[in-house]
Amino acid sequence: MSRAGGDGGTAALEQAGAATMKRAVELDLASRFHESLVCYQEGIDLLLQVVKATKDEAKKHRYRQKISEYMTRAEDIKKHIEKEKQDGKYHKQVRIEENATGFGYEKLFQEYLTEIVSEVWVEDPYIRTVHQLYNFLRFCEMLVKGPCKVKTIHLVTSYDAGSGRSQQISGLEEIQQSLRSYGVTLDIEFSSSIHDREIRFNNGWMIKIGRGLDYFKKPQSRFSIGYCDLDLRPCHETTVDVFHTKHTKKM
Repeated sequence: MSRAGGDGGTAALEQAGAATMKRAVELDLASRFHESLVCYQEGIDLLLQVVKATKDEAKKHRYRQKISEYMTRAEDIKKHIEKEKQDGKYHKQVRIEENATGFGYEKLFQEYLTEIVSEVWVEDPYIRTVHQLYNFLRFCEMLVKGPCKVKTIHLVTSYDAGSGRSQQISGLEEIQQSLRSYGVTLDIEFSSSIHDREIRFNNGWMIKIGRGLDYFKKPQSRFSIGYCDLDLRPCHETTVDVFHTKHTKKM
């Protein structure tokens, strides 16, 4: 009985590995190298589990050969990505479809928040209303949790044009004070001419989101799924462009 279960588990791993590798090759051929690298790495891990679980020596040998080929390709892609980063040519684009879920801030930013990140620049004209202030607060919470060691956050936004200006200023001041208790300085600057939406980390990564941090749809109610967990919140359609530069400009 346990043997049958084991064989079934191995078959499931084989299917998952094959599907992941098929996707890796498709992304590779489409020149979506960053995504293909992730798939290659996940597929290799699955196939290594197959090799470990199977007792068929011929199958082990076949998979080891395939794994070696995939590892070689993954290394080539890594070198290509690194060269693009060094040359300032790296560009990755993620398209968030209307009503898509699974795009909380950690999902979007975590892979770029390495341990050396200590300074962050946020340009977003729409950190004004209550829900936009909460968006910015959630972004700051992500930075505080790490693994990066952020010490300074620079925010450039615009004043609320209506009666909400005092609420906007007091909300940002509360965030500023709260961050201070975590050893993080928040510099706030207001600009009447800001239009671009851009987030930069001092490790060279720059992320441009078409809608800035405000790409989530309004929850159906205060007690609906997705109100607290942004991974479960439907999104507006938008585009995320990721670049890497050797130097980040100062505001």
